[in-house]
Amino acid sequence: MADPSANVFNGKLYIYPSHDWEAGAAFDDDGGHFQMKDYHVLSFDDVENDAATDYGVILDVKNVAWAEKQMWDNDVVEKDGKYFLIFSAKDYNGVFHLGVAVADKPEGPFIPEEQPIRSSCSIDPCAFKDDDGQIYVYFGGLWGGQLQWYRPIDHIKSEKPAEYHNVIGSAPSVDLGPAPDRKTQLFAYPDAPALPSFVVRMSDDVMQFAEAPRAVVILDKDGQPLKAGDPHRFFEASWMHKYQGKYYFSYSTGDSHLLCYAIGDNPYGPFTYQGVILDPVVGWTTHHSIVEYKGQWYLFYHDCVPSNDITHLRSLKVQRLFYNEDGTIQKVINE
Repeated sequence: MADPSANVFNGKLYIYPSHDWEAGAAFDDDGGHFQMKDYHVLSFDDVENDAATDYGVILDVKNVAWAEKQMWDNDVVEKDGKYFLIFSAKDYNGVFHLGVAVADKPEGPFIPEEQPIRSSCSIDPCAFKDDDGQIYVYFGGLWGGQLQWYRPIDHIKSEKPAEYHNVIGSAPSVDLGPAPDRKTQLFAYPDAPALPSFVVRMSDDVMQFAEAPRAVVILDKDGQPLKAGDPHRFFEASWMHKYQGKYYFSYSTGDSHLLCYAIGDNPYGPFTYQGVILDPVVGWTTHHSIVEYKGQWYLFYHDCVPSNDITHLRSLKVQRLFYNEDGTIQKVINE
């Protein structure tokens, strides 16, 4: 299992991961070998001493009318005694969307809606409930996550990166992944603003977007957006948590394999980059969540040590997480 989304419901800690398996799919740069087809949920009463309780399959792709395959990351949020699983999957045209499934209990089972969320796209949803009860979803991922299809960027389409080098001189181009035609690639100038993810407020029934999604802008210490060539820029795996009244947006950087974070004053941002939470783990992907449980903060994440570095067969990990007096996060050392 991978991509753990940790939440506390009714005094118990629940983990909603994606579910890796050996599908025999060919490896490719768009993540075609990640063929997850269902979701489980795990729970703990005592994170550090108890074995996890696995409640079995809570949602299967065969029960989602609009989805064909690749049930990637998900998250769950509670409202008015109902539990809403926001998940990402590919439709029968090979396009990622976000869907909603509803349950009466945190452990499911979850009943999916017949259609995906209108105007939704890409992957890796994080459902964040603020102190006022408003629910926001953060989402997006480059390359196989298709985020590059939906953002205005400074790019050209070219099947030969060398042609792009001729446009910008000797500076290396930043490959953002396949274009919507799935035949050409999108490239960005290294000093162009990095491609941002999305944040959107959900409707009162948590079934649709209540507004147009907004860009999640990450600024450097000088107040300028992180650049496309910055190893700390966003790639995928959005997570939002709140600490001492501040909003902490954390994420994966993709090919530099870091978990990083930025802090803002409201759920929309902008967020100012702060640093690295976790250095690269074993395996290509890195994905996480941060939660407080029984007075202790935890970082949940995954790596591929048990599968001997098979990148699409990942296992969950957890470690304590600590803050400095100024609110910055101490780097977690993978063990």
